[in-house]
Amino acid sequence: MPPFQIRRHAEGACPGAVSVIMDQPGRSVLVLDLELIQRLEATLQLVPRDATGLILKSCAERVYIAGADLKSIRNLPDEQLERYLAYGSRVFGMLCSCPFPTVAAINGAALGGGLELAMHCDALVASPPAIKDGKPGKPYPVGLPESSLSICPGWGGASLLPARMEPAEAIRRTAAGTPIGFNEAIEFGLFADVADNRDELDDTCLEWLGRNQQAIGKRDGAPLHWAGRPGLRAPVLAALDAIRSELPDTASSRAVAGAVDAGLSGGWQAAIESEQRSLVQLRHTPDAVRAIDGFFAKSGSGKA
Repeated sequence: MPPFQIRRHAEGACPGAVSVIMDQPGRSVLVLDLELIQRLEATLQLVPRDATGLILKSCAERVYIAGADLKSIRNLPDEQLERYLAYGSRVFGMLCSCPFPTVAAINGAALGGGLELAMHCDALVASPPAIKDGKPGKPYPVGLPESSLSICPGWGGASLLPARMEPAEAIRRTAAGTPIGFNEAIEFGLFADVADNRDELDDTCLEWLGRNQQAIGKRDGAPLHWAGRPGLRAPVLAALDAIRSELPDTASSRAVAGAVDAGLSGGWQAAIESEQRSLVQLRHTPDAVRAIDGFFAKSGSGKA
């Protein structure tokens, strides 16, 4: 698979940083199918180790990444789906092993697996919605909508989102499958920085990288921000315990809470494994089959 374009920044706030520009010919939005993940792996293997930072970008105009490949989630045999999910985790984890800071340049909707990939970076830096007819565009969504399809995240999202915003709100949103609007995301502190406009997104990412050269500390293979980190584990556990009885009484909601629990007690790998086991099981349930078929019928797409 051909790698994505890698652009080296010789000037700016972080000279020596690189941009990885994800594309998917033939599609107006990016979907995390097997081929895209393979291309990401090939690209990350080519990124110079002496880079001063990495910006993970999307070439799509209005969407960062629309989500995981829902057709694979629905149709693959269990063992193949398990391998697809585990492979994605390994590739995303390459971002967590970079010897330099990483940032996801959010330029539009980032949903499901797309947000999970972005949250494997050290920071999310966003731009406002695209201008349309001379006016600000409609605020784009950011979030983990899987529970709205009676499934659950599969790449650590349940334990990633509570580390980047108020934990109880993050868990509620994930358990219900309710995305966050762009303006809400700013209020919740989801983004490390926000560019004044779309044209300044690269510069804002470079400025964050330049300011945070020492922020990553010693890498351990897990994302810099996840619920089990020291200083986060206790407040996330307290938030989960406080709202547990309020969460929807659904299998997908219980899977989200269970994955958070698993991560807090067993570590990052336990969190991922809990999600992936639940996702493989949940996609067979009548509720999930109806919801996913309804999604395909409505949108004609295969993203989650």
